[in-house]
Amino acid sequence: MDFAAQLKSTVDIVAVVGEYVRLVKAGGQAFKGLCPFHHEKTPSFSVRPDKGFYCFGCQKGGSVIDFIMEIEGLTFWEACKNLAERYHIPIPKRQAGSDEETRRRAGIYEMHEIAQQMYRSSLQGPGGADARAYLAKRGVNQAMIEEFGLGLSERSGGLVRRLQQSGFGPEQLETSGLALARNDGYGFFDFFRGRLMFPIHNETGSLIGFAGRALEEGDEPKYLNSKETDIYRKSYVLYNLHRARMAARQFDHSILVEGYMDVIGLYGGGVQEVVASCGTALKATQVRILRRHADTIVVNFDPDPAGVKAAERSIEMLLEEGMRIRVLELPDGLDPDEFVLEHGSEAYRTRIARAPNYFHWLADRARQKFDFRSAEGRVDGFKFLLPSIQRLSDKLERAAVANDLASYLGVDASLVLEQFRKMAAERSQAKFQRPKLEVPATERLLLKCLIESAEARRAVLPKLERMDLRPGLVTANILRALVKLGEDFSHDSLSARLEDRDKALLAEAAFADEAGIDPRDENPSAPQALACLARMENDQRDANRAELKERIREAEKRGEMAEAMRLMTDLRDLGRS
Repeated sequence: MDFAAQLKSTVDIVAVVGEYVRLVKAGGQAFKGLCPFHHEKTPSFSVRPDKGFYCFGCQKGGSVIDFIMEIEGLTFWEACKNLAERYHIPIPKRQAGSDEETRRRAGIYEMHEIAQQMYRSSLQGPGGADARAYLAKRGVNQAMIEEFGLGLSERSGGLVRRLQQSGFGPEQLETSGLALARNDGYGFFDFFRGRLMFPIHNETGSLIGFAGRALEEGDEPKYLNSKETDIYRKSYVLYNLHRARMAARQFDHSILVEGYMDVIGLYGGGVQEVVASCGTALKATQVRILRRHADTIVVNFDPDPAGVKAAERSIEMLLEEGMRIRVLELPDGLDPDEFVLEHGSEAYRTRIARAPNYFHWLADRARQKFDFRSAEGRVDGFKFLLPSIQRLSDKLERAAVANDLASYLGVDASLVLEQFRKMAAERSQAKFQRPKLEVPATERLLLKCLIESAEARRAVLPKLERMDLRPGLVTANILRALVKLGEDFSHDSLSARLEDRDKALLAEAAFADEAGIDPRDENPSAPQALACLARMENDQRDANRAELKERIREAEKRGEMAEAMRLMTDLRDLGRS
């Protein structure tokens, strides 16, 4: 058994997927949840220990390794290593760094680990006194410094030299995100210098980037974030998610704040379900990641004008992705970390419980901005509120909000609702559309029989080997792979021989019961498979006959009577067969 097969047979895919998707039992061995790869309201994503995962919406499917590759953006061997480390499975030496891309990415990971060691050491050294004083002033103790791996990039640099001493060359330095090429073309210098360093991790806790806060007046920007690299895509990362996700499930909500210090302050105070975007405006991909762990989000941005504006933008994005939203405003202009430091986590949780629905928060904002006593002010208020509220897709919620909005504006609710309908009609054209992969019923049932029944494989595979599996068969590639496997069949070994399109077809056949496909065929058998094969052979003869007739007509049109007579002989032979 090779290493990948060992992982697939050892690792519990339901447990692995369950770390990313809230799964519920769906009967038998099946589990269901909302697909993590596209936006949906009704679960179409299935997981089974014996068959892997499959989504009937976007048609992604495969093994536990495929899942980790897709959701973490890893190469094949990175995904294998990720699973092996989680489950304490020894990694064969010959498998380490099996391809060039994996080796390149492994180098970037290693450079980030070296950088973190250097930054952490600098913070604890003599040159880190000012940075430590700043952290103490913000209420960050030594335990939190260790927990979050905080560090200091020295103003004099030194990381590039350390990386070069560790054997990394110019090309690796350039792609690492940790170094910049000098303008004169001679060498590199540190990307981060003289900054308090916040390590950024992916969802499984691997170090992938940094954010650096300026410590001296005049240093701009205030926060400097890593550039995107092969291992760091900002729109797919949320600061502290690897720590926050379990607490988000426990409390059935996540808390979205603006800054790294807000996260650390809340987490250190015992409020652990807190995340922040990494120096960018909130993206749809980040919202979908949050929604995998909790449907409700509490937005708690800084109370300054920039924070309020950012909250307004974020609400639009969160509504677009179907999140339930509450907005928390803290008194006395306090930031989240300042409030917890001053009043404690229990007072903060009390505020969370009382946080208003997003609509009431937005409506209050509109009343502050516009004069609702005038018709012009009410129109401006409507325009202000509409961009966020128009993103509601649920009809009942939309009707309820229309009534509330009409009450605030002093207009007829039907007028507001009509505007919502127009907006919803425009949005429906841009909704996710399931790609069409139409598999004829006969092929689908044959494939299901061959997957489920060893008896069917013994009866049919020898016949398939002699059969002309023409390109017109949708499942031709899967059937050819089955013939080659013969008695050595397993779902994983078959999937490993297929390209992505055919993997999706295989997964759809394997999960047919969960989709309600062919409910009569709960026990696929050899007779069913043979009947399907006979039907396919008949269909193939009919197709060949139609093709020959068309070729005969074309030959006659061209006046090539000898060719037409030869084709007519082929047609007669086909009829006799």
